[in-house]
Amino acid sequence: MHAQASHDQLQELIDNVSAMIYMKTIDDGRYILVNREWERLIKTGREQVVNLTDHEVFPRELADKLRENDLGVARAGHTVQFEETAEFDNGVRSYLSVKFPVLDSAGKAYAVCGISTDITDRIRAEEQVRELNADLEARVVERTSELQASARELDAFSYSVSHDLRAPLRSLHGFSQAILDDYGNLLDDVGRDYLNRLQVNVQRMAQMIDDLLNLSRATRADFARESVDLSGQARDIMADLAAADPDRTVEGVIADDLKALGDRALLRMVLQNLLANAWKYTARLPVARIEFGQLDRHGEQCFFVRDDGVGFDTKYADKLFTAFQRLHPAAEFEGNGIGLAIVQRIVRRHGGQVSAESDPGHGATFYFTVAGPTEATT
Repeated sequence: MHAQASHDQLQELIDNVSAMIYMKTIDDGRYILVNREWERLIKTGREQVVNLTDHEVFPRELADKLRENDLGVARAGHTVQFEETAEFDNGVRSYLSVKFPVLDSAGKAYAVCGISTDITDRIRAEEQVRELNADLEARVVERTSELQASARELDAFSYSVSHDLRAPLRSLHGFSQAILDDYGNLLDDVGRDYLNRLQVNVQRMAQMIDDLLNLSRATRADFARESVDLSGQARDIMADLAAADPDRTVEGVIADDLKALGDRALLRMVLQNLLANAWKYTARLPVARIEFGQLDRHGEQCFFVRDDGVGFDTKYADKLFTAFQRLHPAAEFEGNGIGLAIVQRIVRRHGGQVSAESDPGHGATFYFTVAGPTEATT
């Protein structure tokens, strides 16, 4: 009675498992037991299947494969995992089968027990994911090709801008200057003023073309990462600004030995725009101060350019880094509103961020980061 009770309890246990469970003898491959899930899927009662072999239950090809797996488990002497397939009324199903040898009292394997879990839905989902990924990759390749074509068209446009548009501008400037030189004495003050205004606007348009080209280069220029001496670059830029505007008195405070890993030419463009900005917006001060340094800001090492110029209202800060957006009238401070857009694009190419703080009348500070380690030695 005790043995029968144990058998009944075991049968009750495996009958309440959603996976197929079965046991077969090793010597002739006959079924010893199956659970209810096995009966449901195979549509054969346990009373009918016990003492039958796989070849008496399944098609030959499948039966041969199942028998091969069972004998492999017996030879291995330990648990083995297989992926097996079987065809039922609802189609081909895939199973993850875990099989292990069952030992007698002498420690000899006499049977193989298997637990087969239906993984068909998982495999189908994985296949759908693979198909979606393949489709996505194809779309990415197609989109990349389109973007490359657009970039080539943009390169051609940039070439046209830099050469074809500059030629008529040079003509306008040259002829207007020739009129002033050769016929200036025949013109009244209004006529000479018109020509002077024409030359100013020609120069402004030429500068705008240069700025647009720089904005384009900031995104598409070749990128070579190396250790860049930012302190040295900042000193050179400040020296150039002072030479071009010798009547200014500006105290330039440049921290020593500030370095970053990035593209040398692009990082110089960042400093050029930020320092030139600071130089421009401190023009009304008898003695100005412009500082370049590094500090810890919100737990991150940031470079900064700080000035004590006119500053700006921070509620308009979101406009700062958009091309052609200006917070000060052109009559007060010249420029096209492109410099900070160039800075943002370059900094983003370096994996960093740029931001600004200011108080009107009390200067401004621009912060930027460069992804990867920055170097600072004292």
